[in-house]
Amino acid sequence: MLKTRVIPCLLLRDHGLYKTVKFKDAKYVGDPINAVKIFNDKEVDELILLDIGATPNKREPNFELIGDIAGECFMPLTYGGGVNSLDQIRKLHRLGVEKISLNTAAFKDRQLVKETCHVFGSSSIVAAIDTRKTLFGRHEVWIEGGTVNTKEDPVRYAEELNRLGVGEILVNSIDRDGTGSGYDIDLLKKISAAVDVSIIACGGAGSLKDMQALVQQAQIPAVAAGSMFVFHGKHRAVLISYPTQKELEQFLA
Repeated sequence: MLKTRVIPCLLLRDHGLYKTVKFKDAKYVGDPINAVKIFNDKEVDELILLDIGATPNKREPNFELIGDIAGECFMPLTYGGGVNSLDQIRKLHRLGVEKISLNTAAFKDRQLVKETCHVFGSSSIVAAIDTRKTLFGRHEVWIEGGTVNTKEDPVRYAEELNRLGVGEILVNSIDRDGTGSGYDIDLLKKISAAVDVSIIACGGAGSLKDMQALVQQAQIPAVAAGSMFVFHGKHRAVLISYPTQKELEQFLA
């Protein structure tokens, strides 16, 4: 029995799936419906889908496409991107999305976070924090798809999100996104110690050993990754994959 949730994190833009490196240089990696079907066959327990084009382009979620994806998804689905109202969240739930991820909207409107947790329940709300290091080594929160620096300390912000009632916090390292260089363990340890809700770590996973190192050092209950589930080999050929149960148990049991 795994103690750690291992979650593929897929990036949606327009009608396709993409993978970025440090939130830039988006590379097309396939059709979202096909990817979901593969993850169904691999018996993945959970999936995160983030529309990286919605908020920067100031548009709401593509409800028709999300409905098609959710209809094919045999596992709990978390969706984020362009969500900034209770009505949108209600509509997404009706389409079959189990959890909603709030990022830019959460930072700009703390009252929205509080209201969504009250109306829909904490377990259905995942707050997302995108972080980047300054030249002086200080972590800061970025929003608008990693284009706007809020200058906010991520640990302090996570504490506030915790007080507002979110059920989980997804912490993503912009510096490590798509690099396969391992998670930002020091930051994740600080955030995990500061809150009493589950942390989902994202950004930097290149192997199950990276996940193992994080879990052992920071006791994080959930790890997410993108590149290691969509690229294969040193030439990074596109291949949607997921470890076998035996492989997962070897590193994360």
